[in-house]
Amino acid sequence: MAHTSVMFERHAPGYDAERRRLIPPYDAFYGAAISALELSGRPLQRVLDLGAGTGLLARAVRAAHPGTALTLLDGSAGMLEQARAALREDATYVTGDLASPLPAGPWDAIVSALAIHHLEDDGKRDLFARAHDALGDGGVFVNAEQVSGPTALLDDAYAAWHERAAAALGATAEQWAGARERMRADRLAPLDDQLAWLRAAGFADVDCLFKDHGFAVLVARR
Repeated sequence: MAHTSVMFERHAPGYDAERRRLIPPYDAFYGAAISALELSGRPLQRVLDLGAGTGLLARAVRAAHPGTALTLLDGSAGMLEQARAALREDATYVTGDLASPLPAGPWDAIVSALAIHHLEDDGKRDLFARAHDALGDGGVFVNAEQVSGPTALLDDAYAAWHERAAAALGATAEQWAGARERMRADRLAPLDDQLAWLRAAGFADVDCLFKDHGFAVLVARR
């Protein structure tokens, strides 16, 4: 994970500007993640964002739930500086690894976007269990993620679609090359496997609320 943090540190200044071109279903993807928070069934007071990066998801949470106390955790101090510039001091910023103990709960929600796929599968399962334990009763875990295809043929199809769709949205060859460099740190896992791991972690209600090729929004309620 240290190498991944250094790589994202390099890309922090221009990271946000590329997102809409490199995440083809951007609005629906992040929108589904925010909608998933409604499954908590109560006002959100404390929300933890794992692998928060520049705070894209945290900002969307704040817009939908203005009174929420946000804590952003990321391995890149440069990314968190970008987040701080947008959210100001109205949030808590923690530089840390997803494999390390989570900030103390209980949390009403734990969210993540495009970060957990950097962990190996054992690390994902361990993080799901720790997220479950850190949530309060009725708390929700929302993971807006890239997943691999269930077969090699579908996985290749997802990758080809992603490149075509990003180019159609205006991603330059240089931007796609940078994305490919970052993708080398990816450890994608199939959707069905991850849903099963969430259930094994103890979550009572588990589902995929959105999926477009390799982009998926997983939700689990304690």
